[in-house]
Amino acid sequence: MERDYRGELLEKLTTRKARVAVVGMGYVGLPLAVVFAEAGFDVTGIDPIASKMEALNRGESYILDVSSEQVRKLVSQGQLRGTTDYAVLKDIDAVSICVPTPLRKTGDPDLSYIVSAAESLAPHLHPGMVVVLESSTYPGTTRELVLPILTERSGLQVGKEFFLAFSPERVDPGRKDWTTYNTPKVIGGITPACCEVSTAWYQQAIQTVVPVSSTEVAEMTKLLENTFRMINIGLVNELAIMCDRLKIDVWEVIEAAATKPFGFMKFTPGPGLGGHCIPIDPLYLSWKLRSVKYTARFIDLASEINTNMPRFVVGKVQDALNQQGKPVNGSQILILGVAYKADIDDLRESPALDVIHLLREKGAIVSYHDPYIPVIHQDELSMQSVPDVMEAVQAADCVVIITNHSRYDYPAILEAARLIVDTRNALGKLGRNNPKVVRL
Repeated sequence: MERDYRGELLEKLTTRKARVAVVGMGYVGLPLAVVFAEAGFDVTGIDPIASKMEALNRGESYILDVSSEQVRKLVSQGQLRGTTDYAVLKDIDAVSICVPTPLRKTGDPDLSYIVSAAESLAPHLHPGMVVVLESSTYPGTTRELVLPILTERSGLQVGKEFFLAFSPERVDPGRKDWTTYNTPKVIGGITPACCEVSTAWYQQAIQTVVPVSSTEVAEMTKLLENTFRMINIGLVNELAIMCDRLKIDVWEVIEAAATKPFGFMKFTPGPGLGGHCIPIDPLYLSWKLRSVKYTARFIDLASEINTNMPRFVVGKVQDALNQQGKPVNGSQILILGVAYKADIDDLRESPALDVIHLLREKGAIVSYHDPYIPVIHQDELSMQSVPDVMEAVQAADCVVIITNHSRYDYPAILEAARLIVDTRNALGKLGRNNPKVVRL
């Protein structure tokens, strides 16, 4: 008689006796591991960075969205632990893969982290295990890339002996209203049984789970969400450029348009795209479509506009200094905020990095302040945040607001600064019609 691995696993998952592992314990993985542990599962986090796992085992959080108090409680209860050793997977029933999926410098997807995770998992894959990929990627990745690695190296049959699904992460760092727990979770399986098992698992810890018909639908869902944002941000960024040419206040235009109660959704311009999803995910889709001889024109155009925003900002800085009779070359320029968005410590794909590089190329003496990011180590860029923000504001020939952190005392900054280029409308009405403020 054939063993019913599906039924056995469903029983373990619905009674929360299943042992869970989360591979990749970063901005997505740690919050997910905490949610599973708080739901009553025994959870092991796996990450190659030993210092992170050591901090976790001490009960310390290294992610702003998760408190050390939460981690400490779960670790002390024996519900959560961290390791760098994939061998623990031999005793695990359910695995979630939350590894990075960056772009290469050529613009092609870098799936090396997914491949590495799947190859490390494969030797420990056993009957009665469910695996869910959460890393953002192009449609077809789970079926065409992950599935062959797992089946060829284990000899197990998907949908009967083990179960494989895709569930796109929907983490928005810094948010308190929508968290891992209450943000609806889309799940698509390789087979109907895969979807059933993975849905049953996530329903134990996530408030709302939305099953879909395939892994490809789930993968495409994530890309639609972020492509929607990327294209609309590209639209308002181009609107900012157009309003600049027409001498119209783009911020006033947007606020006026936002009073319409239907048919309009407010997006705001800025110095460029940042973060772990929006600048990257749509380009995964564009790359995939080239393989079927289709050009994703909206994506490519929006990417071109958004990518050029740091250069547009530098042009505004150059023009502002020129009006004061100063060249960019040799000027002291302070970048205020380098995180990719307000009130978080995430530097990934931040437009501040491009702005700093471009200003330095023009000979500017650039410093920065960010209360969340004390040090920058990115490629050839190595900098430390200035210790005293107000002292740096007073010394700068120009202050460029890249990230509108709420911790900043903007009225005091406005009073102390000689010149401000405000790319986020952080000064609001204070900056409007002020002779020493240049707005995007």
